[in-house]
Amino acid sequence: MALKREELILKTVKEIVVKFIEVGNISPTSFHDHFRNIYKTVDTAVKASEDGAPPKDAPPD
Repeated sequence: MALKREELILKTVKEIVVKFIEVGNISPTSFHDHFRNIYKTVDTAVKASEDGAPPKDAPPD
């Protein structure tokens, strides 16, 4: 099950990064740093949703 979650996270992060590159928010030369940061954010959000708790940085409802 963890492998499927990791695949989903990687696919999601890839789509986000590609979209940011397409609209010019990320340059391909800075891909590595942005990918790492976006991955950490998505991973944290997915793990928090599995635990039933909001992510640490989530705004209050």
